[in-house]
Amino acid sequence: MFKFLQPKVLDAITLFHKASNPASIRIATLLKQAAGSGAAVSDKAPAKKSDFELNITEEAPTTEQLRTILDYVGNKGISTIIPSAHNETEALKKFKESTDNLNRPLVVDWNNGKVFTGDNESAILKLLESLPKKD
Repeated sequence: MFKFLQPKVLDAITLFHKASNPASIRIATLLKQAAGSGAAVSDKAPAKKSDFELNITEEAPTTEQLRTILDYVGNKGISTIIPSAHNETEALKKFKESTDNLNRPLVVDWNNGKVFTGDNESAILKLLESLPKKD
């Protein structure tokens, strides 16, 4: 019988970036280097040779994306995403008041439900090393 190979779906990593933030610049550089020359480094271009699709955007997440991010971090992690928010309702309210309330840089691994804020380079590198390798 014939065996049809399914194309591998790449993990999607998004950096919600702030160009004026030195930590965000360091994380963007780290992710670009990790992605190598074959990665997509925009929110529209597909990845080519890397093990993950990298999206770097200065846009704030949509409300639905933020809800997903808040689900990933749980109640204990909400204040790392939206400082001084203690629950999802407060976080969404503060976010709607101003998207500047979002803590950036914010790295989201959409496929594996992981979120990193700030410039914790070692945690981000561990995340990237744990991603399945492309065949």
